[in-house]
Amino acid sequence: MTTGRAWAGFWALALIWGSSFLFIRIGVAELSTFQLVFIRTAIAAIGLNVVAFVQGRRWPRDAAGLGDIAFLGVVNTVIPFTLITWGEKTVESGLASVLQGTAALFTLVLAHFAFADERITPWKVAGLIVGFAGVVVLGTRSPTVAVGEAAGHVAGQLAIVVAAFCYAVGGVYSRKAIQLRLAPVVVAAGTMTVTAVITGVLAYLAPLVGGAAPAPLHTLTPRVAAAAITLGVLNTFVAYLIFYSIIARLGASRASMVTYAIPAVGLALGTVFLDEPFDLQLLAGAVMIVGSIGVGNRRW
Repeated sequence: MTTGRAWAGFWALALIWGSSFLFIRIGVAELSTFQLVFIRTAIAAIGLNVVAFVQGRRWPRDAAGLGDIAFLGVVNTVIPFTLITWGEKTVESGLASVLQGTAALFTLVLAHFAFADERITPWKVAGLIVGFAGVVVLGTRSPTVAVGEAAGHVAGQLAIVVAAFCYAVGGVYSRKAIQLRLAPVVVAAGTMTVTAVITGVLAYLAPLVGGAAPAPLHTLTPRVAAAAITLGVLNTFVAYLIFYSIIARLGASRASMVTYAIPAVGLALGTVFLDEPFDLQLLAGAVMIVGSIGVGNRRW
């Protein structure tokens, strides 16, 4: 891949991952939380395992390697995918995309303790302060839902922020795992497989404890079915392949800059296609969070 194609892939990835929140918001209208996550990750798991096999990559057979995959599957995929999907039952897709951007801020803190070359600096502290002030601005914004649903809206926002923290934990852990033991495509294939198995089981166990039952697939509207399939094929399987090809050409630091563009894409798509409300407080919070990522990651 040439540098030009790598940057083209970079912007394509920003659009793809930014649109994930739109498709999740559409999908949760008819699918249960676990069912949507299962469909998405099962499709991606099949594709990624085929790619890994063709490339001659195999799952690890030692306890350490399998433990890495299991840990990342739960912490970096099962929990955040589930929380974001559940959160978007009450939270607009644009707002969800902005809140998920706080993963980069949590990463700044965790990386300080995990890596000798990622210590906290005054600029990173400034970024953290501005970023989490942006979260407060969004959290105090007047809910766009009925009064009786306000608590659920706040709980949904909190769930997405917790998901962002899980992404940060998984990102820091996966950096060590990939450096020491595993190929990136094996990590992606393994974590998606773990997530598909767990959420597939939970989707059918949920009704036993009062949760939503899986929706019969033949009852889905074409819009929801297309959103779920797109999430699996494009937003997960294809997106991971693009991401790792970008890392190989541009490096991990530049590839991670896609975080800056995702909230903007999510906000734009939610406003245009779902007619979600857009106000100055939402814009201010988004600018503070995205700007804080830039401040925190600036190198002099």
